[in-house]
Amino acid sequence: MKIKLVIILLLFLKMGANAQIEKPIKWSYAAKRISPTEVLLYLKADIAVGWHIYSVNQKEGGPERTNFSFLFSKDFSVIGKIQEPKPVKKHEEVFDMDVFYFEKSVLFTQKIKLNKGEAVVKGKVSFMACTDKECLPPDEVEFSIPIK
Repeated sequence: MKIKLVIILLLFLKMGANAQIEKPIKWSYAAKRISPTEVLLYLKADIAVGWHIYSVNQKEGGPERTNFSFLFSKDFSVIGKIQEPKPVKKHEEVFDMDVFYFEKSVLFTQKIKLNKGEAVVKGKVSFMACTDKECLPPDEVEFSIPIK
């Protein structure tokens, strides 16, 4: 009887451990003034070993690309497109296409123009984290970057 109870308890513990949601991507944010009216935003993803996220320029028909959206504000305007370093390129048979991704960490940058002396840049980043064997469902993280 005690053995059955221990086995049942162990099964519940294993199920609970498997049910925990993995969060292999940690985001951080910063801003740097490059002129009195222009600011460079830094949006960094620290990526757990074995995981990767996809380029903002990933073509349709494959994995979900990383996407940044900024909430409208009269305090600032976005200048141009988000910039990223050169991604890893690999042909994926599952998608029958080349995919572009980042491992370990990636620093995205976005230039903005301030309409006032200070602002709070709010928005969200959506992304999909994968390993060579699995992908998590697309995730979305909100951010808020104060600029003084």
